[in-house]
Amino acid sequence: MAIPWLSALKVIPWGDVMSHAPRVLEKARDLMDRKRADAAPQPMATPNAHDDVPTLGELKIRLLTAHLQIDELQQSQTQLTQTVRELAEQNVALVSAVSSLRQTFRWMVGGLALAFVGLGVAAYQLHF
Repeated sequence: MAIPWLSALKVIPWGDVMSHAPRVLEKARDLMDRKRADAAPQPMATPNAHDDVPTLGELKIRLLTAHLQIDELQQSQTQLTQTVRELAEQNVALVSAVSSLRQTFRWMVGGLALAFVGLGVAAYQLHF
């Protein structure tokens, strides 16, 4: 099960992911700022169920219901844009961590190779 994941991770162009991560973060922030600016309420037209003229009480209830729905939608949209922004920030941190781990892995492989060469030289000198 681990082998397909490892092959999938090797196929991912991490350089491209790292180069695009700051732009994704910037676009998420722009989206959040734009949604805040566009939050101005728009008038809602609700058709009457009958041709009768609604009473003032019915109109107030409709208006309050519409305001509650608008508030819920705005909160939902704000939470979604916040989530996108947080995901983009986490993506930047993840890419940075992966890059750091790859560099550390390269240094460890190089050190291990030098250690094996050193052990080989030491063993050669002891036996010959």
